[in-house]
Amino acid sequence: MLIYKILHGDEWADLQAQGETAGAPVDVADGFVHFSTAAQAAETAAKHFAGAEGLTLLAVRADLLGDALKWEESRGGALFPHLYRKLRLTDVAWTRPLPLVDGAHRFPDEMA
Repeated sequence: MLIYKILHGDEWADLQAQGETAGAPVDVADGFVHFSTAAQAAETAAKHFAGAEGLTLLAVRADLLGDALKWEESRGGALFPHLYRKLRLTDVAWTRPLPLVDGAHRFPDEMA
């Protein structure tokens, strides 16, 4: 199963340069890296990245994250994947740009 992380351009550049990241400021504050499932990603983008351009969508294989990945209740009682270690560049299966089209982010077809 793939899980997804949305990063601003500078955050993606930092991950590429450093090889790992504690995540966005909200991740650092919360003590874990927030992810979404394919079904949750569009709502996450609308809620936390509304109007933002220059985003990158990262896909990560959940089964390779081991015990550091926890599924915890969040919005509306849904379970969200949270990573309790740094996200490593080697964790990333693929990336795609997440363009803003007519006010909404357009997700890649392979998520469907």
